Amino acid sequence: MSAASAKRASLTETKGFAKWVPGLRGLRTYDRSWLPRDLVAAVVLSALLIPQGMAYAELAGLPPITGLYTTVVCLVAYAAFGPSPYLVLGPDSSLGPIIAAIILPLALGNVEYAIALAGMLAIFVGLISIGAGLAKLGFIADLLSKPVRLGYMAGLALTIFVGQLPKLFGYSVEGGNVLEDTRDFLINLDQTNIWALGVGVLALTIIIGLKRWMPRAPGILIGVVIAIAVSALFDLASKGVDVVGVLPQGFPMPSFPTVELVDIPLLVIGAFGITLVAVGDTISVSSGFAARRGTEVDSNQEIFGIGTANLFSGFFQGFPVSTSSSRTAVADQAGAKSQLAGIAAALLVLLMLLFLPSLVSDLPMSVLAAVIIVAAASLLEIPGLKRIYANRKSEFVVAVVCFLGVALVGVLEGIVIAVVLSIFQIFVRAWQPHSAVLGNPENVDGYHDLERYPDARQIPNLLMIRWDAPLFFANSNLFRDHIRKLVIKTEPTPEWVVVAAEPITDVDTTAADMLVELDEELNADGIHLIFAELKDPVKDKVERYGLYETIDRRHFYPTIEEAIEAFEQRESEPELATG
Repeated sequence: MSAASAKRASLTETKGFAKWVPGLRGLRTYDRSWLPRDLVAAVVLSALLIPQGMAYAELAGLPPITGLYTTVVCLVAYAAFGPSPYLVLGPDSSLGPIIAAIILPLALGNVEYAIALAGMLAIFVGLISIGAGLAKLGFIADLLSKPVRLGYMAGLALTIFVGQLPKLFGYSVEGGNVLEDTRDFLINLDQTNIWALGVGVLALTIIIGLKRWMPRAPGILIGVVIAIAVSALFDLASKGVDVVGVLPQGFPMPSFPTVELVDIPLLVIGAFGITLVAVGDTISVSSGFAARRGTEVDSNQEIFGIGTANLFSGFFQGFPVSTSSSRTAVADQAGAKSQLAGIAAALLVLLMLLFLPSLVSDLPMSVLAAVIIVAAASLLEIPGLKRIYANRKSEFVVAVVCFLGVALVGVLEGIVIAVVLSIFQIFVRAWQPHSAVLGNPENVDGYHDLERYPDARQIPNLLMIRWDAPLFFANSNLFRDHIRKLVIKTEPTPEWVVVAAEPITDVDTTAADMLVELDEELNADGIHLIFAELKDPVKDKVERYGLYETIDRRHFYPTIEEAIEAFEQRESEPELATG
């Protein structure tokens, strides 16, 4: 095949069915020299997937085995439908508390029904994500701003940590918010099982110590293996320590989860929140690794890929999944070159379920709590919060509000708070944008903000301002009042008010009506409203709105310089001065 033919084939594959099934392209272009690295990465990855999968299922309020089912299915599904050759999907610590908050109040202690609820939740997440991907709504990944996201994750980290402390100490309490969990933990300290606490702290010490001193070592695997050995050697199960026990052998056949109709609305609402978090995580991790490898991210395909992984997970007694930065990093460091590493890792987990279901039977539940606590710590980004505090206190306040919402109100409610805060930030910045009076500084080209260049020269009888936002219903009156105040304050009274309009990317009908009224008001005082550098698409809207019938068409200039030149020549053009 010629180079031109190969290029045409590649372009054809990016369209139609093949575009949405990147795994087909991966098979056709797979380099056999990658195979040894992918297989080695699969072995390393599977050793991490097993304890984390079980731990995060426990975090979601589900039996540990469901975490392994979920792990197998989502890895295979993403390998077929996900565009990234290196992302690793699976049960995630950031989703676990959300899933638990949604399904546990509905399940009322019925484990089988909790599994069905989690499966239906995953299906809804999958359908929402697939729909968003097909509709090219990849921008929803940006809906949660960084301060909101950091605050949300910090609240989640604290919630997870406090919620896992009783399990680390070998007993359980009824769930609630952080304050209730802390109270119940302290009240029930007399129920501590010293053996459970000892083996949990041992695993925690090993994992944290290796992460600190030997970051490339598989700390979780080593900690879990040692904990299993200690548990078996001292027969901790006979000492009252809860252990995983022998897992159910085999793998479930696909089935559609059955739930009560009355529970569907809450599941759908929760699915939207989970989708936001999962998609945000996926795009963030994918973008980071893509930047390191010099490639680009197709956000819409990523959303579609994570949607299919969730959809298939729901049919195999699984629950919602997301991308894991830690597992992706492990695969990357182990030399993974393609999604074959994820498929092989899934196969190893499957083989364990089929032939060695007792492999982790002696694993103490307190050790799973230790694994979860370590994962919770990774959600807390102190450097990022410090940077936000140093650079913009108002955004830090937003992060703190979001943190308190998650910690004190609830995880599910925290998502709502996070989304509302993000939308509020967008609205406030558009509602009260930055604006500036402009002048021409000495030895500096162009016209700039007088607050930064207080000695900048202003042209007598001309007031020049810049408005750094679209003009729409929420800020149109603010714009009008701002112009009025500046006209009153300016000495001598300006004859022209020139709006440097390049930052104005849109004008809606409400703003258009306001401009007509403002122009007529200014004209009554012998002042003319002038626009410079207004973008052509916005000019087209202005013309459709009929503004040229009121505001003279000649009062729209392509550049500031042309507007100033026209102002200086206005005495020789009386028809313009009176337009």
